[in-house]
Amino acid sequence: MTKNLILKAKGDEKSELVLKNCKIINVFTNEIIEGDIAIDKGYIVGIGQYEGQKEIDLNGKYLSPGFIDGHVHIESSMSSPSQFARVIVPRGVTSIIADPHEIANVKGIEGIKYIIDESKTVPLDVYIMLPSCVPATNFENAGAILEAEDLKELMYEESVLGLGEMMNYPGVISMDEKVIEKLVLFKDKVIDGHGPAIDGKDLNAYVAAGIATEHECSTLEEVINRVRLGMYILLREGSAAKDLRNIIKAVNKDNLRRFLFCTDDKHPEDLINEGTIDFNIKLAIKEGIDPIDAIKMATLNAAECYRLKGKGAIAPGYIADLVVIDNLEDFNIVKVFKNGDLVAENKKALFDTRIHLPKNMIDSVRIKEVRIEDLQIPMKSNKANIIGVIENSLVTEKLVEEVKTVNGYFEYSHNDILKLVVIERHFATGNIGVGLIKNFKLKNGAIG
Repeated sequence: MTKNLILKAKGDEKSELVLKNCKIINVFTNEIIEGDIAIDKGYIVGIGQYEGQKEIDLNGKYLSPGFIDGHVHIESSMSSPSQFARVIVPRGVTSIIADPHEIANVKGIEGIKYIIDESKTVPLDVYIMLPSCVPATNFENAGAILEAEDLKELMYEESVLGLGEMMNYPGVISMDEKVIEKLVLFKDKVIDGHGPAIDGKDLNAYVAAGIATEHECSTLEEVINRVRLGMYILLREGSAAKDLRNIIKAVNKDNLRRFLFCTDDKHPEDLINEGTIDFNIKLAIKEGIDPIDAIKMATLNAAECYRLKGKGAIAPGYIADLVVIDNLEDFNIVKVFKNGDLVAENKKALFDTRIHLPKNMIDSVRIKEVRIEDLQIPMKSNKANIIGVIENSLVTEKLVEEVKTVNGYFEYSHNDILKLVVIERHFATGNIGVGLIKNFKLKNGAIG
């Protein structure tokens, strides 16, 4: 293999594929280099003037490394990994860092195994961060409980990079024994964070525990405090949480290498209509980030953060995950190559996928009969505690407002104060929580 690559790099033999007349985006030097790219056995072997067994003329179009989504829950797309790949690969995403904690909360280890196995069938590298908090809180009713001992079974899987977002930051700071066991187990791997509210010495403790990344920042102060301590910051633009525009103002030439992009949770219609990491790049450019810097954040920075050897750049010896872009203003994705193979063109996937849903992954909802009276909210007065939604944010506010009551119960009155109902769905226990939410902007009907 090594001798073959050397021969092809020297030009002594023709490479399997040569992309001709490229404007190559060099994320190491922030240059645009005009030339050819020689590819063999899925690797880039040379940059310059080459002849290939097969040649594709890019006619001066830009060539970027494949994009990397630094933190995503595939389950939020409401599709299988294979169908998810059909949507995001044509947008230039060739690798993702997936945290399957949503399916793990329902199906435990078997759910994670499903994501790993299904992901092997598509031209997309799906790396796994094993869920750190299943259930998310001690008072949650989940379908599974995953402790450190349970995670050992999967931690040496080839696709597993580390421990997923540590939502139990109080458990880190208070040195909860079960949390510490997980941190120790993954001390030599990457550990993702989820602790936006921490500051001061508690933040020092959180970072000292080995937590390396944060994707929940919503203020410039949170970003700067974490970068100063060496954390990587993931600039998120999803369906519910749209933080990128708010916090990208913290990015400058001095600290640029500590930032990367993620979508976290993005729904199908937004993936189709907006895109994925390509959308983050476009937004960053609109907010004043240099186009090559924006691409660097989507490629090299993410690869280095998650220790992905051979990813994130166009250089000899790197994996040939490549994106062809028409220009850096419109930023339209024209072609996508995965391991040197053309896998998407003009936003259309060129690969087939199988839909495989094992029996143990379906028919998981168990609900006890729900009566109308179970959904009523008894009121002692006409003042109520209400969850206030903040648009494009996961952060909410506590509101106390007057509401309409009838016969001692809350009554909807077309003022955007709605009932929010949480029904236990794993074991049909009959547990139901009912509260009030404002600014959700649902005009009629119900969603679930």
